[in-house]
Amino acid sequence: MSEVPIIEMRGLSKVYTMGEIKVHALRSIDLVIQQGESVAIMGPSGSGKSTMMNLIGCLDRPTEGNWLLDGSEISEMNDDQLATVRNQTLGFVFQNFNLLNRSTALSNVEVPLMYRGYRHAERQQMAKDALTKVGLEERVSHTPMELSGGQQQRVAIARALVGNPRIILADEPTGNLDSRSGIEVMALLQDLNEQGITLIMVTHDTSIAEHCSRIVRLRDGRIHADENNPNPVKAQDTLAKLPPKEEVDQ
Repeated sequence: MSEVPIIEMRGLSKVYTMGEIKVHALRSIDLVIQQGESVAIMGPSGSGKSTMMNLIGCLDRPTEGNWLLDGSEISEMNDDQLATVRNQTLGFVFQNFNLLNRSTALSNVEVPLMYRGYRHAERQQMAKDALTKVGLEERVSHTPMELSGGQQQRVAIARALVGNPRIILADEPTGNLDSRSGIEVMALLQDLNEQGITLIMVTHDTSIAEHCSRIVRLRDGRIHADENNPNPVKAQDTLAKLPPKEEVDQ
């Protein structure tokens, strides 16, 4: 792990003003995440999970406090600089996949590269390589409607990977999947984490959170608990205990 934390939040607060009402979504958060960690963020509805992910994802700015990414103060960056950080440092995976339904898997994965100015042939090769990493090299020409939920989430992970991010932000990545597909996706995310990518995941499911080496629990906009999980569940071991997929489908 690097000496400088990849994420450092000190006294971070976020207040939304709705007319005369002020909503304190986050209250004086202190959080340090090192490069290569896998962290699950949990908490009930309204606890601040989504706000924290929006701040980490550079989609919103804090009201107070310091938020450093690789030692650089994010709150001081302008919109163009934040867009560059999102495109070059972060990869996003969403519960609803957020794929373009009429585009092929290959075209979906290419999207982030278009914003980075890669030429068509280079984009295609990089997208093919990313799809191969997630085991979909035979599905590059399929549209989302021609893929299972688990395969669609793999396309979404390939899209997150194609820009070689240092951090993957996963928001309920197994929320719309059956149990087996969810475990398969967690196995893939664990494998990427073992390769050095920092994984930060929001989930309401304790069984999914236990795949991470650290679990942060929010309540009423504050960190209620920050626990190390020295023996995270290995998704590959869970998959090995399940019946073959052919038997499940029958």
